[in-house]
Amino acid sequence: MAMNSMAGRRRSARSRTEASAAHWLNALARVGFVARGVIYFLIGLLALAIATGKAAPQADRVGALQFIAGQSYGKPLLWALTVGLAAMALWRFAQVFFGIRRHSRQHGEEAQSFARGLIYAVFFVGTLHYAQGSGLPKNSGQQSRDFTAQAMTHSGGRVLVVVVGLVIAAIGLYMLWNGLTHRFLKDLRTASMSRRARTVVTWLGTVGNIARGLLFGALGGFMIDAGLSYKPNEAKGTDAVLRSFAHTAVGPALLIAVAVGLVVFGLFSMCEARWHRDL
Repeated sequence: MAMNSMAGRRRSARSRTEASAAHWLNALARVGFVARGVIYFLIGLLALAIATGKAAPQADRVGALQFIAGQSYGKPLLWALTVGLAAMALWRFAQVFFGIRRHSRQHGEEAQSFARGLIYAVFFVGTLHYAQGSGLPKNSGQQSRDFTAQAMTHSGGRVLVVVVGLVIAAIGLYMLWNGLTHRFLKDLRTASMSRRARTVVTWLGTVGNIARGLLFGALGGFMIDAGLSYKPNEAKGTDAVLRSFAHTAVGPALLIAVAVGLVVFGLFSMCEARWHRDL
């Protein structure tokens, strides 16, 4: 009886510890989703400015940082964004080591969360340096060209570039599918929403994920082209890809549509901060 009682107390203590950890991890997720939403919202606004011929920073993460820094409260906002990106990175890593395993999901989801954690960790470091006054990080276009050029100096580098492009394009297709099938709803507490809120969130998630899918699909396509043509400069970042949409058969309309979609995804990310499922 005494041993059973002791084991019960240990299980109870472990449950309280896990509940406390989950509480803080869920708080990290909410802060992180807000930060992600701000970045996409600003990228979309900058892309809209470019589409309408207005002067604006590049429509990518670095351009968003420049825009924030130019506001009257730019410095505090940059630090807030830095905290948010750190929170998102930590939460993604926590999904691997705590959340996903707790819910017995697939190992593929663990790999996705780990990769996302690495990406947000890189974003965090770049934003932290900028907030500290160390200068802007490289924009997405320069990062793509540098990676491609460096990879092509090695044997099999072209194959690596093509594979990376295929992975990015596949991510874009997944985002399109995620938006079109409303699969994103499975990660939200839809039972806590009113009927109107669910309708709005579904619309935001659909439009936003489709826009992101088109962007990532194009990013992957240009990376594949760079590898196949052996031309590192063909690899493009977010800003260049968005600008390329204005030179398609439909003209600036595609750029405007995708830009609006990115703004919408920013708003959807804010909704995720409110209704995302807890770990």
